[in-house]
Amino acid sequence: MPDKEATARIKINKLLEAAGWRFFADSRGPANIRLEPSVTIKSADLDALGTNFEKNTKGFVDFLLLDAKGFPLLVLEAKAEDKNPLVGKEQARKYAKSQNCRFVILSNGNLHYFWDLERGSPYVITSFPTPDSVTGYQKVTPNPQRLIEEQVGADYIVRTQRPNYPSEAAWQNEAERPGYIQANKLRFFRPYQLKAIHSLQTAVGDGKDRFLFEMATGTGKTLTAAAVIKLFLRSGNVRRVLFLVDRLELEDQAKKAFAAVLSADFQTVIYKENRDDWRRAEIVVTTVQSLLFNNKYQKLFSPTDFDLVISDEAHRSIGGNARAVFDYFIGYKLGLTATPRDYLRRFDSAKPGTRDPREAERRLLLDTYRTFGCENSQPTFRYSLLDGVKEGFLINPTVVDARTEVTTTLLSEEGFVVAFTDDAGEDQQQAFKQREFEKRFFADTTNQLLCKTFLENAMRDPVSGEIGKSIIFAVSQNHAAKLAQILNQMADRMFPAKYQSDFAVQVTSQIPDAQQFTINFANNKLLGSGNFIPAYKTSKARICVTVGMMTTGYDCTDILNIGLFRPIFSPTDFIQIKGRGTRKHDFREVLFDDTIKEGVQQPIKTAFKLFDFFANCEYFEEEFNYDEVLKLPPPKGQGKGSGGGQGPVVVGGTYEHLGADILASMRVEQITAEGMKIDRMFFEKFEDVIRADDTVAAAVEAGQWDRVIDYVNREVFDKPEEYYTLDKLRKAAAVDRRLTLREILEKIFGLIPRFKSKDELLEEEFSKFVADRVPEQPSAIPAIKTYFKAYVTSNRVRDIIDSRQFTDLATNPYFTTHDFRAVPQPYRTLVPEYVKDYVALNQFAP
Repeated sequence: MPDKEATARIKINKLLEAAGWRFFADSRGPANIRLEPSVTIKSADLDALGTNFEKNTKGFVDFLLLDAKGFPLLVLEAKAEDKNPLVGKEQARKYAKSQNCRFVILSNGNLHYFWDLERGSPYVITSFPTPDSVTGYQKVTPNPQRLIEEQVGADYIVRTQRPNYPSEAAWQNEAERPGYIQANKLRFFRPYQLKAIHSLQTAVGDGKDRFLFEMATGTGKTLTAAAVIKLFLRSGNVRRVLFLVDRLELEDQAKKAFAAVLSADFQTVIYKENRDDWRRAEIVVTTVQSLLFNNKYQKLFSPTDFDLVISDEAHRSIGGNARAVFDYFIGYKLGLTATPRDYLRRFDSAKPGTRDPREAERRLLLDTYRTFGCENSQPTFRYSLLDGVKEGFLINPTVVDARTEVTTTLLSEEGFVVAFTDDAGEDQQQAFKQREFEKRFFADTTNQLLCKTFLENAMRDPVSGEIGKSIIFAVSQNHAAKLAQILNQMADRMFPAKYQSDFAVQVTSQIPDAQQFTINFANNKLLGSGNFIPAYKTSKARICVTVGMMTTGYDCTDILNIGLFRPIFSPTDFIQIKGRGTRKHDFREVLFDDTIKEGVQQPIKTAFKLFDFFANCEYFEEEFNYDEVLKLPPPKGQGKGSGGGQGPVVVGGTYEHLGADILASMRVEQITAEGMKIDRMFFEKFEDVIRADDTVAAAVEAGQWDRVIDYVNREVFDKPEEYYTLDKLRKAAAVDRRLTLREILEKIFGLIPRFKSKDELLEEEFSKFVADRVPEQPSAIPAIKTYFKAYVTSNRVRDIIDSRQFTDLATNPYFTTHDFRAVPQPYRTLVPEYVKDYVALNQFAP
């Protein structure tokens, strides 16, 4: 790949135009870029600068960007590509002050900084801010001292909920006070929540603008975040907050939580429900995935739109490439996480090449700490599960180790070995491990035994005596359906006439209204009320069987049993799942019979059971001390094999044509970017089918992409009428890379204007990389970019670099030895490491 000519001015021009700045008047309005305060730019003036400012004797150019009234708003100091944008920033500061400008952009076309002269140091950006966004940002005059000195007490949020509560009679009467607090849902801080907020104030006093709260599940991270939001907004240090979550169902939960405690002073909206008027709100909630997809955040928002960004479950919502969304915005950053950094005790860090999934999570955690300025791995504030248990706010689980003969064999080093005879009549063996349970290895007797064991040993509801409310985590949606069916059948036998296949419910993305099911389960009305005691309004459904929907941020305090019916390899998932049961609960809250209330012997939840059928605890903690060990009978086997059972092993067949063939005719035709007419018609017909499908339209509107994609794959693709397939649609779209089904659907529904080319995506990915790993030598950026693009797009280049067979580059036409030598030494390893962690290579495949 030959070096391209340096074109800093061209790149900067495009960035300015993309952000809404104009060199010349057009239909959108008058020109708002000047070379000098009162001199209008002419086309010849720009040409005279050269494509890389090489014709300018100063080596840089100061553009003056104007506001809507024509007054100077921002100074852009533009340099050649081989110059460091930060060199000479003092002259930019001096010029900005002379023009009464508060803001400066420093750029060399590849690397850009935004500098608020009233807020400290220049900040790396990947896009230029829009005129409206900078004008809005200018309205905030930062005053950290006000934030530091703000008095935050236990009633900080309550004074927003009910400002006059101290003078109300029900509060002043100590006997009535508990009922008053409960009736008005007043949220007083616990001591550790206060400590978290005070630690942030201290950090601001130390000059920090990034903070990380490491707080166990169930300790009220969202309430603490609400206090931080109030603190920043009330002190005038921010005007708008972005709250990032990593799951669709958490959007509504966060909005309701903030509205419940802050609505008297601040408005909260979900972005997808307020695409046209989100600017009226002080708090905007969205999933990071909705912004990250196709790098949509760069089009939807300006870097100065939010002054405070909060990441819920930080190393999920900013994990991988999602961190680019987080870093895109200028201003304060707060991360919330329940996963302690020192959790990964068993991983052998002496084997850096391991494919152990815990290593990926370890890197992600370390990266999270780096993102929040905690290079020493010390968060701004930490409150662990053990702290919560010790102080009486949380509950530790009773872990139940239950393994069948089959699961024990799957967990062994040898695995479950199955003997079979292949098509050639040869005796063969195949081993299955725990990862393949309910994927390639199926055992109905094992599922039956797991369900039976769970029901026989589950904690009972202290009021009604029925099975305590439970969540079971399955391998897949099909596995969840199987388990729900088995559990319902067993419940019919255990509790005759009490249930009508409504004891266990599948709650996965394939199920319509699955999200509402989770809400109803928490509110004790899933499939109606229980019929054991009419006055006890607990949920009739007792068990939700899910895969991943109820792992994060799901608040259901009366959970008594959690079943791990699958192996888990992510420490984050394990901690989150375990956290579903750690909250305390008073079961009398939904009991409306005073006589029965008096007879409940253990009304307060003091324990919950975690059923571990796949040694997950042992996986994460080498010698976990199980509280209860159940010895299970082996499921009945039906044949040979060391695992006690045998099943058919299907070996996929292939057909190889060995006969001769000849070329009958050949015609070469270059297809344009629009594709062939028949391809366009095929795509347009698919668009009509999809737009007319009410199920698809409703799910797209709700942002339920997993459900949409599953539905299209099942109900639209591979049907005999038109035989739509993803491969055919990719061909019809005529794009030079591999489109995803979601991209195609977003284009159909107008959520993206067009499909981006491979090079456009490469440029966006590289700009994120440069923003994260700023080169000390800006002149090396073109060489690093060439390397980055080659490594992302070429399998051969990746193989050479990863195997360190660098001499093979001498004969590689795509990326040569000369190209590699031009890359600074640190970036020869930084680029591959970054790409492996953050770039989805599949999207660049042809």
